[in-house]
Amino acid sequence: MTDAVEIYTRPGCGYCSAARSLLTRKKAAFTEFDIAKNPSWRQEMYDRAGEGSTFPQIWIGGKHVGGCDELYSLDREGKLDALLESVKAVS
Repeated sequence: MTDAVEIYTRPGCGYCSAARSLLTRKKAAFTEFDIAKNPSWRQEMYDRAGEGSTFPQIWIGGKHVGGCDELYSLDREGKLDALLESVKAVS
């Protein structure tokens, strides 16, 4: 069983930092897959999100939400908190 929030990142990625920062501000526990620590995670991310996907790629409750822009969009639309709460109740 994986954590409710998963994020694939790479070193030096500003979008990765911004996504981690938002999740941290929301007090969301997440599992980070940093490809510098395990390069095979890049292929795993591509297998899950599609070849050519950019970093970061984020899943909440097993649902692929996309990258940093999509995460911030969910927050602006007022949907991120409810999504994060729904996975807390399940985990």
